Amino acid sequence: MSDQKNILVGEDSSIIINLTKNVLAFENYKMKAARNGKQVLDLLDKEKFDLILMDISMPVMDGIECTRQIRASEDQAISKLPIIAISGNIHNYTPEEFRKFGFDDFIQKPLNYDKVLATVKKFLS
Repeated sequence: MSDQKNILVGEDSSIIINLTKNVLAFENYKMKAARNGKQVLDLLDKEKFDLILMDISMPVMDGIECTRQIRASEDQAISKLPIIAISGNIHNYTPEEFRKFGFDDFIQKPLNYDKVLATVKKFLS
């Protein structure tokens, strides 16, 4: 792998953050975590990322609103980032609804980390 890919994870669960970090590190991905949508937006202003894993339900600003703001960004490096929703999907959103919200893909919780890696690789290969 020539250059290490940088992944931003918007997630409020420490357990999921730590598990995800370990799984991504196994594939030589770098990861930074934000605990809410506002922190995701703040990090996007400061650093370059290759992909975002975004929880739907977070405090302060949820993943759907955060994704809307990312897609509305005038900076194409930000607005065109692949964003993968991660959610227990308690609202039973369809894949089409996730796409309308601005997500490129969706992974159901509890997370299957083989699926997480396969989905991340699909967008970063």
